[in-house]
Amino acid sequence: MNVQIINKSKHPLPAYATELSAGMDIRANLSEPVSLAPMQRCLVPTGLYIALPPGFEAQVRPRSGLAIKKGITVLNSPGTIDADYRGEVCIILVNLSSETFVIEDGERIAQMVIARHEQATWQEVEVLDDTERGAGGFGHTGKS
Repeated sequence: MNVQIINKSKHPLPAYATELSAGMDIRANLSEPVSLAPMQRCLVPTGLYIALPPGFEAQVRPRSGLAIKKGITVLNSPGTIDADYRGEVCIILVNLSSETFVIEDGERIAQMVIARHEQATWQEVEVLDDTERGAGGFGHTGKS
């Protein structure tokens, strides 16, 4: 599948790190470093603009290394970029650690997964079919 992209950054296009990677690394496009204090969030520009084909979305997800080593994650994970969005791809990062984190220009800050999706059509009914689980939720099954 081909996806149109405009790269207004000075960094390489998003790329898969390995042959079987699901996500592509996304880099910060900054004129100067950004300090992210504990519990602070910010919108990080990437300099990327994309046009996805109909029936696809781009999912923005955290990088596991930043999450475990630095406590940095994507706040609305997974963030969705719709096929009709044409603005700059920006990443909402949050610092969940107790130390300030400095985001450097060109740093890999998130990953992007391109995924096919369906659009649902609602069918209103009076009663839903029964299942073993029923209305139980939020730990109802008792399984770890």
